[in-house]
Amino acid sequence: MSARGGMEVPIIGTDSIKFIDISVPDVGDADLSTTSSATAASITITTSLTEDYGSSSITGDPPLSFIWRIHKSQPKTLELLQLSATKDFPGTTGLRITFPHALCPFAYVCQNQSQMPAFSTTNPYLLYALTISGVAYLIKLRNITAYSSLPVLPRDEVTQFSLNDRDSSNSEPAAITSVAATAGCLAVGRIDGSVAYFQLGLLHHSTPGFVNELRDDSGIGRLWGFMSRGRMVGAVQDLVISEAHGLKLLFVLHSDGMLRVWNLSFRSKILSHALGIPNSEGVTFARLWVGEAKEDASITPLAVLCRHNLDIRREMIHVYRLHCTLGDKAVLSVESSMQDIPLEEGECIDVKLTSDKIWILKDNGLLSHKLFHTDMEDARCYTLQEEFVAEQLFQSSELSSDDLLWITYSLFSSMKENIVPFVSSIFIRRLLLPGVHHNDVLRSTLLDYHRHWTDMEFQSLTVDGLKKEVRSVIENQGVSESPMSVFCHWKNFCTRYFNYWCKNNSPCGLLVQSSAGAVCLVRKNSVSLFRDLENIEMIIDGSSDELVNLASFGLDLSNDESERGILLEVLRCIISMSQHLGKPASAVFYESLISTPIVSSEEIVPRLLKILETGYSSSVSSDHISDLGGDFAWEKELADRKSLRKFSIDMLLSLHTLSKKATSWSKVLNVIESYLQFLVPRRIIQKLNAEMSFDSNTSILVQATSQIAKFIFESALDVLLFVSYLLKISGQINMLHDDTSRIQLEFIPMIQEIVSEWLIIHFLSTTPSESPSIEDFSSQLSSLQIDNKTDRRSWNEKLGKCDFTMAFILSLTFHTSSGDPSQPSSHCLPNPQEIVNLVRGFTSWIIWGKTGEESTSFLRRSSEIALILLRHGQYGAVEYLLTIVEANSRREKVSRSIQDNDGDWCILHHLLGCCLLAQARYGFQGVLKEKKVCEAIRCFFRASSGQGASKALKDLSQDAGLPHFGFDDCASPAAWKLHYYQWAMQIFEQYNISEGACQFALAALEQVDEALSQKDDSSGTDVINESDTAIKGRLWANVFKFTLDLDHLYDAYCAILSNPDEENKYICLRRFIIVLYERGAMKVLCNGQLPFVGLAEKIEQELAWKADRSEILAKPNPYKLLYAFEMHRHNWRRAASYIYQYSARLRTEVDLKDHQRMSLVLQERLNGLSAAINALHLIQSEHAWINPLFGGNSVHNESYPSKKAKKLVKEHLTGSDVQAQRLQFYIDVEKLEKEFVLTSAEYLLSLANVKWTFTGTEKAPSDLVDLLVEANLYEMAFTVLLKFWNGSGLNRELERVFSAMSLKCCPNKLGSLSSRMHGHLLTSSKEEIVVHGSPDMGPTSQNHQGNAQWETLELYLEKYRTFHTGLPATVAETLLRTDPQIELPLWLVHMFKESRRDRTWGMAGQVSNPASLFRLYVDYGRFTEATNLLLEYIESFASVRPSDLINRKKPFAAWFPYTTIERLWCQLEELSNLGHMVDHYGKLKSILHGALQNHLKQVKVDSEDALSAAAC
Repeated sequence: MSARGGMEVPIIGTDSIKFIDISVPDVGDADLSTTSSATAASITITTSLTEDYGSSSITGDPPLSFIWRIHKSQPKTLELLQLSATKDFPGTTGLRITFPHALCPFAYVCQNQSQMPAFSTTNPYLLYALTISGVAYLIKLRNITAYSSLPVLPRDEVTQFSLNDRDSSNSEPAAITSVAATAGCLAVGRIDGSVAYFQLGLLHHSTPGFVNELRDDSGIGRLWGFMSRGRMVGAVQDLVISEAHGLKLLFVLHSDGMLRVWNLSFRSKILSHALGIPNSEGVTFARLWVGEAKEDASITPLAVLCRHNLDIRREMIHVYRLHCTLGDKAVLSVESSMQDIPLEEGECIDVKLTSDKIWILKDNGLLSHKLFHTDMEDARCYTLQEEFVAEQLFQSSELSSDDLLWITYSLFSSMKENIVPFVSSIFIRRLLLPGVHHNDVLRSTLLDYHRHWTDMEFQSLTVDGLKKEVRSVIENQGVSESPMSVFCHWKNFCTRYFNYWCKNNSPCGLLVQSSAGAVCLVRKNSVSLFRDLENIEMIIDGSSDELVNLASFGLDLSNDESERGILLEVLRCIISMSQHLGKPASAVFYESLISTPIVSSEEIVPRLLKILETGYSSSVSSDHISDLGGDFAWEKELADRKSLRKFSIDMLLSLHTLSKKATSWSKVLNVIESYLQFLVPRRIIQKLNAEMSFDSNTSILVQATSQIAKFIFESALDVLLFVSYLLKISGQINMLHDDTSRIQLEFIPMIQEIVSEWLIIHFLSTTPSESPSIEDFSSQLSSLQIDNKTDRRSWNEKLGKCDFTMAFILSLTFHTSSGDPSQPSSHCLPNPQEIVNLVRGFTSWIIWGKTGEESTSFLRRSSEIALILLRHGQYGAVEYLLTIVEANSRREKVSRSIQDNDGDWCILHHLLGCCLLAQARYGFQGVLKEKKVCEAIRCFFRASSGQGASKALKDLSQDAGLPHFGFDDCASPAAWKLHYYQWAMQIFEQYNISEGACQFALAALEQVDEALSQKDDSSGTDVINESDTAIKGRLWANVFKFTLDLDHLYDAYCAILSNPDEENKYICLRRFIIVLYERGAMKVLCNGQLPFVGLAEKIEQELAWKADRSEILAKPNPYKLLYAFEMHRHNWRRAASYIYQYSARLRTEVDLKDHQRMSLVLQERLNGLSAAINALHLIQSEHAWINPLFGGNSVHNESYPSKKAKKLVKEHLTGSDVQAQRLQFYIDVEKLEKEFVLTSAEYLLSLANVKWTFTGTEKAPSDLVDLLVEANLYEMAFTVLLKFWNGSGLNRELERVFSAMSLKCCPNKLGSLSSRMHGHLLTSSKEEIVVHGSPDMGPTSQNHQGNAQWETLELYLEKYRTFHTGLPATVAETLLRTDPQIELPLWLVHMFKESRRDRTWGMAGQVSNPASLFRLYVDYGRFTEATNLLLEYIESFASVRPSDLINRKKPFAAWFPYTTIERLWCQLEELSNLGHMVDHYGKLKSILHGALQNHLKQVKVDSEDALSAAAC
């Protein structure tokens, strides 16, 4: 079996090439034969396109390789792409050419050697292709990017020729079996053994000599050849055109084993040789390869693939020596000796020959043999990427994914709820790993789960987007299922993915650049290179033979065989332990280091040792019997126990054997220590250029680095487990205490450091870069200096993709100059060993830096790497890198010494703080953001506290792309901290993180006094050139700002009080008030929680200034705030003044055109006036007044000029007028109450849609009362009357109001009254009944309105007749005047009758007495009612009680309106004489006459009695 010599290194990004689609036009030349379908079929290639084909052509210097592929699913399409070390391969554009017919598996690309310069520059390359119908194409190719706007190839750049058009014969041509081409020549071999070549590209197809048949001889010889058919050769099996020694040779392999070589320049055969193969029965000669012929060598290697068709198909490669002798003519001969290379497993795909090696590509690996060596032990096998992908996805036969579940359960048995997320994280990380992740494969896998995207949508997915999609697929399979079920879903997903990966990435061909030695693999959808093994890989994978040359590997061992033997035994023990635990152990350990761990990574090793001691946890089987099945779970547990017993016994025996061989464990530890030094990344001094582009070499470097880093990381972990295992069983293997102490104190920290270094290297080379934040886009542009160049424009497209890892960013800095002979030329692809050298240089640069000096600590180097990543926005990687380094430093307990070491510790925490701060700004929200902010604050404080911090961080800010600190290293410690804290404060402020900014502002304040005192004590210059007050004032102002942003209002106010700078203090106070106002939190000033401490007047001044310059309808209103502020301070008069100003400005400034707005404004005015009145009522009456000019025109507002234009009114006042005017400036409670009443009236009128505006005068106009009455606002009307009138004026206005109210009760003289009103009225006359008709005839709404008016009139008349006793008379007169026939309400009549004084008889009383009612009846012709009223009182006079007779007989005890009675009598006589209702009026007259006679007689008797009584 061949030893493992290397492995495949995928060129990252070749799976996502962007192809330009272009089609070949059907030329349709008349010269081309239009053969029938039968003829076309006769020249068809004998082998159909049953599989994917791919190969390459190398041209130019430096070499440029053209890779072409033809997929069986698209037989008409040829994919063409360039591969060069100087090209940016990830994201390279390819060309996809579509032909009219299906292609045969052949293509050839070469340089255009045309003699016309125009063609060689615009079309630098030529492409030969052949369809299965026999049509050959020659395409003059432009540069690939030139086809971006061309859908079809130009016709003048395509030459088309049918191979059926041959001059030599008109017979039906034989089928083509093989094709070959070179510049200007296309050769075909046919099934009949004939060979022809066409000078396609040199001559026109109609030119003689374009088609040439290659025959054995000419002339008569042809006839002899025709007659000797028995000597005819077999079908052409393969053709190869090669140029050697200035000759253009065509090698022809026939199916019968005949090898012929033709000189195309002379069209002559120069070699015909039968390949002799022992046991050639059943052998098929399949392929022919010709090696390169050097100018100074006469031997050219040939390789022939033979297939032995026995019971078991077997393939064999036979290598021949072709000897060339140059003289008058070239003589070729094949030497009899040959090299046989059996291909035991796998099918041969391609073979490439170099001057000293043969490379054989099989479907299961790549073989490398030295030419003409019979020793098969020199053979080396290079593993393909399928093996790596299978290992990563747990698909290999020896690596079961079930072991991952078993070991995870055993490690985290107490935290089973976290197992599923942890295992999912392992699978997702490995699926998206560069080299495993493949765009088309992942998309095909997700399509099986019904996830569909367009090409644009899928290409736009970042790493986070892909993770989200994959997780959702697994979660949708079963959200609430057991961990075993979820694990099975992952297992099935990875199986699908791996199957698609193998299907879509099958190997197609080899490409070998002989000049550089690069070996390239062309796959169906990607391209790879091969590398050699690193020395450690050769030692671990090899046998004891590799240990012979340990010195050449760099391993420091003595030359005696004992130490080599000890190392061999140690490695066997390590490998045994590793195999027992399996690959999942390293996967779990790696994941615990990379992701958020379930338990600390330091606890993983002890738990793994417990598995080595006791086996897997028994709970795995018991918990998942239902998922696994009882029998399987039991068998698995028994197998694990058996394996554990075997391992324990074998390991114990091996360790005892090792101890005896070494004679002491100390010697074993010495060997292990030497081996550990071999695992440490090498130190290489390098020459670096300033810049590096993203070319293929970079992609190869990054991927190879990840492979080697992974292997050494796992190897170091195995050593860590081994020495920890030795420590655990030290008593059983008789290890001394000194040896155990040495392991604990030296070995374990050393191994942990090695593990961490390779972990970081692997992390950087495999972790995808972060997408640029949208908010940070401008800073990304500035930091990267992106311009219009193509490589710069593609930067943002690469960031965030799976294939663009952190190492690509670091490679911008790392670039080895071409002057270093140990490194490959940047113009060539690296050969297998050069890839390893590149990795060594890159890993050395990562760990040790450019110089590789031993004095350089990794702590400092990690800070340099973090700087690079930080400049490019890779915050997550920076955090992880620095966290790992910090953890290692803490574990090694050297933090104190590190702080003393040139400030490296400070730099680390400073950069970590910058990283965490950026993450808090862009990447996180909520609790996570708060956590990042707290950690960033901690890091900055720790950075400032270390020794040597100022010197270390002086120039760091410029390198990190951060603002300059602005101080010198000569500053005192306190001054340094002061400036650093101010810098940190500004950074937090810039990121709008007020919490951190506030903490650093407070910290800076603590340093001010000490910094200034040290400044005074020092004689040198210092950077502090401000006063104590200025510095503290600025910092307290910042504290105020940040606390205010955090809504810590009390702290913000305390910052104002603490500010020693008066100007800053007042500026902050104003800002405080403005912010409180904007946030609606002004109650803080008014609820007594804040101590004003001398700021009350200033607060009032600021509030007044704010009120004077704010919109009057602003919310919250500053005047109301002033009112509350002054009320809380018991300044009643000021409170009333401010709230009155509010009301006054509302009256003068607000436009009341909108009805709804007018009502709201009036309501606000009323509230303001009411508040002012209430405030003044709290003051003694003699002091209850306000100055209306106190607010906006006060003196303290003069320093704050208003932006509003002031209206100035010029008034010419004399002395007394001035005094009166001054008196008018003061407003007492009475004036406020009057204004309140008028404003209330205006408000109520506005609600009734009646417009009336208060003019500001103290007297209320009469028209206001009229409007109120008209709007039925009687209560408001009476309030106005009582407030503004008194005495006769009040009586007069009351009469007007009640007169108006009375008129509303009878708006229509002929209107009808409701039936309800009839119960309150006197009986109407017949005429009235006739006139008014039935009472039910009136509309219901009118009746209801009439009833309401009567009730209102009764209510207010009853209420206000005490103010004016004549009001009932006024009402009655108004009613009768309006409608003489109206029936007065009974309640109104009763008011007249009730007005009679006590102990009086007759019709005497107040103004509205029975006599006045009687008079009204008589005046308005209501004679019946007048007669009845008079009779009522006459009868009342006559029929008094006996007890009242004496009183009635007193003088002036009774009074009747005799004059009015006389008028009534005269009116009745007059009407009777006129003939109006003679009977009715006569009756009234008769009744009146009788009643008066009796009354007069009674009065006479009473008078006589009164005189008699007086005489006595």
